[in-house]
Amino acid sequence: MDKQQNIASIFPKHLFWDVDMNKLDLQKDKGLIIPRALFATTESTFSRDITRLESLYSQEEILTVLKTTKELISNNICKWVADRYVVNRFERFKL
Repeated sequence: MDKQQNIASIFPKHLFWDVDMNKLDLQKDKGLIIPRALFATTESTFSRDITRLESLYSQEEILTVLKTTKELISNNICKWVADRYVVNRFERFKL
């Protein structure tokens, strides 16, 4: 995993509309990068989007951040991630 990569070359800019993507640090800012990278994913784009994240972060990092993030991540995204990593499903929002 190349921790020096610029995320502006990996993820769509509109996902990070409120920050300068060139100033994001892959380790220090993973709490923002991981949920934002999946924010707009759909069932048909999930595999592509999660693969991009996996090139930067471990499964454990992705799971930990998604389980604790304050970013708006849908329960569907949580379900898809849990199924991909064969772990218990988790939800961000209780109905």
